[in-house]
This record gives sequence, structure tokens and C-alpha cells, in this order.
Amino acid sequence: MAPSSVHSTVPINVVSATEDHSIRFHQYHLEDMGRVRVRKYCEVEDREVASAEIGKGYQLTKERVIPISDEELRDLPLPTAKAIEIEAFVPLGSIDPLRIGEGYYLQPSGQVAAKPYKLLVQALGRSSKVAIAKYAWSGRERLGALRVKDDVIVLHAMRWPDEIRDPAELLPEPVELSEDEIDGALALMDTMTRNELEGPEFQDTYTDALEQIIEAKRDDKPLPKVPEPEDAGGRVLDLMSALNESVAKAKASRGEGSADVHEIPKKSTAKKQSAKKATRKTTTKKPSGRRPRSA
Repeated sequence: MAPSSVHSTVPINVVSATEDHSIRFHQYHLEDMGRVRVRKYCEVEDREVASAEIGKGYQLTKERVIPISDEELRDLPLPTAKAIEIEAFVPLGSIDPLRIGEGYYLQPSGQVAAKPYKLLVQALGRSSKVAIAKYAWSGRERLGALRVKDDVIVLHAMRWPDEIRDPAELLPEPVELSEDEIDGALALMDTMTRNELEGPEFQDTYTDALEQIIEAKRDDKPLPKVPEPEDAGGRVLDLMSALNESVAKAKASRGEGSADVHEIPKKSTAKKQSAKKATRKTTTKKPSGRRPRSA
């Protein structure tokens, strides 16, 4: 028998947890810079209609449309239509990041919600788990994850399992990798490891560049010059050479000496080492197994 569930209601307000600082463009007629707008026309009456005249509808057949009002969407026959209903508690690491969408802060609505809100915050904080809940939003039932950030409950919208595409068709053809190539990639990861996402490399340089162009055109000044890319000489770079160069740059950016950078073996070196190992097998005792890498 399934355990009985106990439901409690916490009145909340939903507040967006993120801000969009992107620069927005409008469409203009290039000949006279007149604003180009999208107008909404009724194809039956052949006239433009106002927003107040527009509603939702589901096309059942080619000739029949079922109108759906906002009131009907608000009164859906669902337990989640007017509340967030918690279904389970799971470790955050068990959720595929592809399923996590936009984030929202949940604000307690009034003093009556303060105590149950705080209780849920404390319970989530001490359990080190997130709550999986169902709720109604924008005309459909959704799945969400509740977690705590700075004593505030955060709702992360989640995608349903069938909304995640199977990536199998995107996989490349099978290739072979040597241990030296894998060790080289791991060396690069170790060199580029950070404890926090802070620094100029994590800033939005695209928006900054757009702002420079807009300011230059506003003041009738020359446009900023495009930085010259590093000349590769038309050569196709070897992967291991590129990894060596990336490790060296990462070391230099941290103020570490270049003498500490050990060159990552290339494929040719890997082949020689493999040959030496094969030669040794005829004269030495067969090892019992590969020694595990230390953490």
C-alpha cells in the first residue's frame, strides 16, 4: 500500500530570479528608417484586430476551432491548478541539468505564510535534497524543483522526460583514443580548474561590444576595430599541440611560471611507448592489473 500523503498550503508570490540584460533591436525600413511592425489581422473579416479581441483556441479539425478562455485555464480540473503540490524529495545530483529551466524566487504571501514557509526552508536545508513538485503555469501542468538559496525557496522549472531529445543520432563515428591523449585532456582540466565562476572571462563581452558600436554611431565616431585573430598560418593544428598551448596559456594567466608546464605527449610518443611496453612483456612478469589513479 502506498503511504498516504499529507498536503499543506503555503501562500506564495512568484518572482523571477534572473534578469535579461541583452540589447534588443527593432526592425526598420532601411530606406527611411520607419519602424516595421507586425500587425494582427483576422483572415475572416480581413481587418486588423485589437489585443482585446484576441483569445486562445484549439484547432480540432480544419473547419472547427474550440475556443479556450483564460478563466477556463485558471479553473482546470487539476489539484495543481491553484497550488504547488510536492510529489517527492530527491538528491539534486540525480536531476539531469538538461531538464532544469528558468528559476523563480518564491516569496511568502503575508505573515500567515511566514511560519510554514520557514519550516519548508529549514527542512530542505537540513535534508540536502530538493523537492519535486507539480504546478500549473501558462496553460499547462509543469514539473518543478524546489531548493533553498540564502533562506529563500527557489523554484526551477523542469522539462518532462519526453521533452528531452535522444542525443544518439548526434554522436560522431567511433574513434580510437590513446591513454596519452586522455591524460593530456585531464592535464588541461586540472590546469583550468576554478573554485568559483568569478573573473573577466565570465563577463558578457558580446553586450559590451554592441554598446561600443551603438555609442560610436551615436557620436559619429569611427567604429571600434575588430581584434586581429591569432594567425594559424593556414595549418590544421594537432590536438595535442593545441592542448599544450592551452595549458601554457592557462598557467601564464594565473601568474605561474612557464617552466612548470610539462609538455603533453603526442601521438608519435604514445606509439613509441606502446612499442616499449610490448617489448617488456617478453622479459618481465605480467602485471596483475592497472593501478587505479589516485583522487
